Amino acid sequence: MKPRADSFSLPSRLLHWLMAPLLLAMLLIGVGMISTVSHWRLWLIGIHKPLGLALLVLVVLRLLLRLLGHSPKLPSSMPAWQRHVATLSHWLLYGAMFAMPLLGWGMLSAAGYPLPGIGAFHLPSIAPQNVTLYAWLRYAHGVCGQAFFALIVFHIAAGLLHALVLKDGVFKSISLRAKSGHR
Repeated sequence: MKPRADSFSLPSRLLHWLMAPLLLAMLLIGVGMISTVSHWRLWLIGIHKPLGLALLVLVVLRLLLRLLGHSPKLPSSMPAWQRHVATLSHWLLYGAMFAMPLLGWGMLSAAGYPLPGIGAFHLPSIAPQNVTLYAWLRYAHGVCGQAFFALIVFHIAAGLLHALVLKDGVFKSISLRAKSGHR
C-alpha cells in the first residue's frame, strides 16, 4: 500500500495508537512497582516484564516502518526551530522506547533474576551478573523512565496543540481517521 503524502502509512498509524496506551500503562506500572511493597508489587512486575519485551518488538517494527516508509513533512508554516524541536523529540522518543526495555533487560541480567520468556524459551542474559552494574542499570532505568514520561507529556501536549488549536494537519497525519488528500 502506497502511503498518502500527507500522512503516515496505516501500519505506522496503527502501531502508534497501539503503543501509546501500552507505553503509558508501562510507565504507570513502573511507578506502581516502586511505590508499593504490597502483594500488588509482584503482580505489577509480572505485567511489566513481558509488556516491556512486547514494546521492544513493536518499536523495532515501528522504526523499520519509519526508516523504510514515508514520513509526511511538517507544515512550512511552522518556524524552523519548532520543526527541529519536533524532529529531535521524535528521535528522543524512539531512543527512550529502545532504552527502557534494554535497560530493564540488562538490569534483570545483572541481578541474576529470571528473564521472561514464552514456554520453555527464556531470554538470554545481556549483561554479566554484577551487583554494581545492577545498581547502575536500575538508576539509569529510573532516570530514563522519568525523562521518557516528560517526553510523552510534551508529545501529547504538542499533539493536542496541533489538533485543537493550530489545525495544521500534523495531528491528522498520524490520526486513524485521516482522509486522503495532499497538503
